[in-house]
Amino acid sequence: MRAPVVIEDPGDARLSDYVDLADPDVRRRVEAERGFFIAESPLVVRRLLESGRRVRSVLVTPAQYDALHDVLNGVLAGPDSDVPVYVAGDAVLRRVVGFNLHRGAVAAAARWPLPAVADVLRGARRVAVLERVNDHENLGVVFRSAAALGVDAVMLDAECSDPLYRRCVRVSIGHVLHIPWTRVASVAEVHAAGLSTFALTPAADATPIEAVEWPDRAALLLGAEGPGLSDAWLAAADHRIRIPMQRGADSLNIATAAAIAFYAASLSPRERRS
Repeated sequence: MRAPVVIEDPGDARLSDYVDLADPDVRRRVEAERGFFIAESPLVVRRLLESGRRVRSVLVTPAQYDALHDVLNGVLAGPDSDVPVYVAGDAVLRRVVGFNLHRGAVAAAARWPLPAVADVLRGARRVAVLERVNDHENLGVVFRSAAALGVDAVMLDAECSDPLYRRCVRVSIGHVLHIPWTRVASVAEVHAAGLSTFALTPAADATPIEAVEWPDRAALLLGAEGPGLSDAWLAAADHRIRIPMQRGADSLNIATAAAIAFYAASLSPRERRS
């Protein structure tokens, strides 16, 4: 079995993928140029290593090397793997990434080509379709809720944030690595795949979500925090639905609304009546 590589110099060029993780402008440029993304936190690194995605390298503290020894030993023992596992102290990690990485584990992995819309939606029964959701943490929570509540795929318009940005990957707890997702140009592409579309809106004339009769295949349309769905997407949807709220509350956070809607859409008619 290969040995991990101990790093003592924060300027070591082998750690270039991890430099300035807290600077979004640097990260967008560097990761786009090199075609990779960052997974952060022990659980997310573990899920990455178990996902089958192509890993470039792993960087951990000695304590996290011990905690992740089972999956890291699998990497180091692989006869055909050339993935380096770097081990560095807390002070070195802090100098490299630009902040106190208290979780002590990061990894760099290769991005993959976006699949075709038709391929992602083929056979999917419950789908989330997001328009202009540009907050990385909200997007990460949507993926986490989708994984927990039976959503088969997530579709993103061109203005949605990058699901493989470090904060999104971390907040999703690695579920962006497993749930099928891609970019979609219009609601028409979702209709073409045979799904009925349900647009979430706080409008008073929309159907209360508890009264919805869910078809076998349904796509939930969700808009950005604040503006919500555009008029064009609302008009394109087959149905407009709302989550009833108490007087004085005009809306919910996008991630909260998505979780409620995913749960409602997961229930069979019998379960809704019980």
